[in-house]
This record gives sequence, C-alpha cells and structure tokens, in this order.
Amino acid sequence: MKIIVTGSTGNISKPLTQTLIAAGHNVTVISSNADKVTEIESLGAKAAIGSLADANFLTQTFTGADALYAMVPPSFSAESLRAYQNETGKSYAEAIKRSGIKKVVALSSIGAHLDSGVGPIKGIHDVEGILSGIDGVAVKFIRAPFFYINFFSNIPLIKHQGILGSNYPANTRLIMVHPKDIAAAVAEELQKDFTGKSVRYIVSDESTPGGVAAVLGEAIGNPNLPWIEFTDEQLAEGLSQAGVPPEMTRNFVEMGTAVKSGKIWEDYDKHKPVSSGKVSLQDFAREFAAVYNG
Repeated sequence: MKIIVTGSTGNISKPLTQTLIAAGHNVTVISSNADKVTEIESLGAKAAIGSLADANFLTQTFTGADALYAMVPPSFSAESLRAYQNETGKSYAEAIKRSGIKKVVALSSIGAHLDSGVGPIKGIHDVEGILSGIDGVAVKFIRAPFFYINFFSNIPLIKHQGILGSNYPANTRLIMVHPKDIAAAVAEELQKDFTGKSVRYIVSDESTPGGVAAVLGEAIGNPNLPWIEFTDEQLAEGLSQAGVPPEMTRNFVEMGTAVKSGKIWEDYDKHKPVSSGKVSLQDFAREFAAVYNG
C-alpha cells in the first residue's frame, strides 16, 4: 500500500515508519522540517516537507495514497491551543476529502469523549468530531493515555529536588502507554480493513503516581523517591519557571485535575481493549534509568 505518515520522525512516527517499510509498504513521511529529509530517507521512506496547516500541500501529498496516519503535533506557541488543534483538524479534513483517501488512523487521547475540563484533550475531542464528519471515509481513532516518556521532563525535578510530583495525589489511578505500543497499534490498523468511524484504546500498563515513583526510583538507585501532590498554583508556578507558556500551563493544570477526579478514564473503562501494549512500567524504568544516567 501507499501510506502517508505524519509526525515526522517522532516517538510514534519513526517506529511506525520502520514497521510499515519492513512490511513492504510505500511510505511517505510528512515533516515541517527540511532538515529531516535525510533521516526520513534513511528509513526507506519518501519525505514530503510542508505544513499541516496547508491544505493544498496535504491534498497533493495524500492524493493516490491508500491510507493515512494523522496526528496533531503539540504546539507550545499557539495563543489558543484548542483553536490551533481545530484548524489543524479542518486542514486534514479538507485534504482528505479533496484527495479521495479512504482510510485514516488518527492519534487521539483517553478523555477525548469529553469536551471540557480535560486540558489539551478538549481540542482532540474537537478533532475527532471534525474527522468523524467526513462522509465515505473510514476513520479509526487511537485513544492513548499518559505517555511514559513524559516522565523524562521530570528528571531535573528529581535531580534538583529529589521528588516526583504533580497536582494529583500518590494514590491516583494512572494509565500509561509507550509510544512503541501506539506505533504497533497504528501499524496494525493501517494494514487492516475497517469501515465507519470507531475507537481503539491502547494501554501499556496501569499504576499510581506513587507506584511509578517507586519503580523509577528503584531503577535510578533512589528507592525512596517520593511522589508529592502539588496544588494547582504550585504546579502552574513550576511549569512557568520551567519555561512553559501560560496557555499550555493552564491546559496541563486542567488535565491534572481531570486525572485527580478520574473522569478522564470513564469511557476507557466502558470500552477496555481485549489486547494491550507490551511495554510494562518495569520495562520503561530501564529506559528511564538509561536517560537519567546518560
């Protein structure tokens, strides 16, 4: 098949591209960065350099393809994250309709069944709605939970303050996934026949923040690493000091409150997948330790 992959050579798109190339497919990878051409071509794929906001570029790239993996990259510069996500979704939708592509696998998020109170996921809810409105196109939404690799951003906090933490307590439910497990699920769906609009959840492991702190702490030689619950104000201040813009800070704080309440997991509990990812928290802990000590 001829398959289009968005997300450049990111944590999901790179292993996805490698899997699809190994299966004998013709893959084109979209990136906004011309410096990525050599890396993309080294994977055996063709590079298409342009913006996801450019529906004409997307239409030209999608035309003649059998399937598309679509994702909306995070934006730390958008004045309104939700507006940016909506505009990207509309650009995708226009190009999908104009190009005639008939199968789309779209990256979504646990919590995307909610249109408010879930931080950055609100915009992903909107994108699901936009893509669901395209007639005659099969769309599979891959709803993923908290990425393990988000904990890499906490390494300075561990090294400088000896803690892990966020605005939810140590005994909160936390459902997690590894990007490689997402890539495997996307690759499987791209190579399958499906119809209509549907959702697939992909989860690697489930624990609590306290459990995560214990496992990661053990892996880095700090078995007593504590998880500290911050107030919303403390989290916002910490994110701001780390250089996170106000718009993204507000979204992260709001998402944390949704994790604390548990409402973010409600639809997942109603539609738990038969199979799940392969990368356990203990597996990720070894990866985390390598980065921590690197």
